[in-house]
Amino acid sequence: MQIRDLPYPDPGVPDVRSGPRFLLWLGRNQLGGQLKSLAWGLLHFSSIAGLPYMVGVAVEAVLDRSGGRLALAGALIGLLGVGIAVGDTMLHRTAVTNWITAAARVQQLLARKTAALGSALTRRVAAGEVVAVSTGDVEKIGWFVEALSRFAAAALTVVLICVGLVIYQPALGVVVAVGIPVLAIAVLPLLPRATRRADFQREKAGRATELASDTVAGLRVLRGIGGEELFLDRYRRASQEVRTAAVRSARMWAVISAIQILMPGLLLIAVVWHGVHLAREGRVTVGELVTVYSAIMMLNYPLRHFEEIAMAYSFSRPSAKRAARVLALERTAPKGAGSGDMDSSADPLSASAAESVAEAAADSVAGGSPAPSGDLYDPATGLLAPAGRLTAVVCGDPDEAGRLAERLGGHPTFDDAAGLPSVRLGDVPLDDLPLAAARTAVLVQDKDPVLLSGTLRALLDVPASGAVSPEEALAAAQCSDVLDALAQASVDDGPMAAYLTERGRSLSGGQRQRLALARSLVTDPEALVLDEPTSAVDSHTEARVADGIRQLRRGRTTVVLTSSPLLLDRAERVVFLADGEVAAVGAHRELVHSEPRYRAVVTRETETEHTERVAAEALTGSSEGRTNFDIEETA
Repeated sequence: MQIRDLPYPDPGVPDVRSGPRFLLWLGRNQLGGQLKSLAWGLLHFSSIAGLPYMVGVAVEAVLDRSGGRLALAGALIGLLGVGIAVGDTMLHRTAVTNWITAAARVQQLLARKTAALGSALTRRVAAGEVVAVSTGDVEKIGWFVEALSRFAAAALTVVLICVGLVIYQPALGVVVAVGIPVLAIAVLPLLPRATRRADFQREKAGRATELASDTVAGLRVLRGIGGEELFLDRYRRASQEVRTAAVRSARMWAVISAIQILMPGLLLIAVVWHGVHLAREGRVTVGELVTVYSAIMMLNYPLRHFEEIAMAYSFSRPSAKRAARVLALERTAPKGAGSGDMDSSADPLSASAAESVAEAAADSVAGGSPAPSGDLYDPATGLLAPAGRLTAVVCGDPDEAGRLAERLGGHPTFDDAAGLPSVRLGDVPLDDLPLAAARTAVLVQDKDPVLLSGTLRALLDVPASGAVSPEEALAAAQCSDVLDALAQASVDDGPMAAYLTERGRSLSGGQRQRLALARSLVTDPEALVLDEPTSAVDSHTEARVADGIRQLRRGRTTVVLTSSPLLLDRAERVVFLADGEVAAVGAHRELVHSEPRYRAVVTRETETEHTERVAAEALTGSSEGRTNFDIEETA
């Protein structure tokens, strides 16, 4: 894999049982690049290792006054120089390619997992940790993958030098062969402590990143309650903890670096001292002593890679552990997914017939055929949203409404979804469909939709049927004031080219909601589920939005979870859920007068208050003309 070939067609299925296993899996998938890097590394380090021998030959040639041998040594030194240059260039090229491709693979895996989990990701992992994994942790994982092949080449080179010295000059070579392993393992007792300090630093840095991310996300709320100084003080303390941990970690690595410099120096002194005595006795020549001395000097370079791989692993291991923890998250698989697990009383299809229908629907969607259609039915609550109609759903518990909205989209991720049967669209259980197919058939807009940064045109450029234009969607969502504000920010190119900041922070809450609604309307799915789409919109605009939704979605299945009387009054069918099941079905005005629990949720009026009001109206005779009291009073 070359950089120009990115992204990967399929990044693969990672081994996420632990951080080291994830690194091992990543290394195996980079095997081709690792072997290339190893080959070029061997050329580079072997050329460096060959220089001392050629210098020794040249010294011997000068002492023997042999011009031919001197010329040959010079030519070989020049050839080794070419090998060093070419090997170093290609080693750097292949190593950086390994780094970038490994980081890209991890980022693709994280992006795929994020898309699969959706909103469930931030419920299980802090948003700051996801940011830390996808930025700094990815770089450190790539660093280890890149350093691995260079370390392997350096280790092989060290072994070759030691063997060569033993063969070339046994008296001095044995000293070097014994001393080099001592140099390599001298820092091993310090590595566990260094690793623990590095892990602690990464933990503190991750916590600081999470705190910063959460603070920025809630900055508007913090300003509203005057909490900026409180969170600033928290971040200041977290930042100081990161600094302290980084200094402690750096001190340990400084000690390791010092040992890596000190030990070769001591070995060099020992070899020179022993070599001088051997030269005085005539057991070694001056050229051989120079060769061994130069070889030890050259060994400092490959030995530095031992320190680098230890540092890379120490920093990448906690990063890989965090990445594996995120990649190991799975969507909750409902035990009742598919019709085979449903109660036969609630399911008109047999298990085998339902499975056949689901498989056929999945195959047709995969082959480009139309998505399944029909009534949207939730066996868990008994909710039925007839095809082609606007159904409003009222839940006494807002959290229950959020869980219902997620379940209506299929493949729910909340913890309590594991024992619930699958929602069906027509005769097809959504949980039996591939996730992409389910999302195409049923689109769910939650109560806190996210607007990505970019232009308004890019925001509305989403997969869609093409039946609804961006202009029609914006008009239905009553975004004229938003377009006017964006037009002022983009004088030359019009509002569609205006740039939206991250999460639409430059807009008000109501404006963000309406733009998100317009984006959902553009997609024009078979079934659209909206969870409190107008909770931040004023009543006058909300009435127009309700009319726009009803007109634009005419003939399409639409479910709105809301307690707004304005939306409820325009729905063709209202369903009231209490204690997790359907309690009443009818028109809004009928339910207000016939269902006390419904009235309490919609009008915020208790039964006692309602009784007192009716009694007072009866006494004063003022009840005439108040058929629409609940709607007007609440609006």
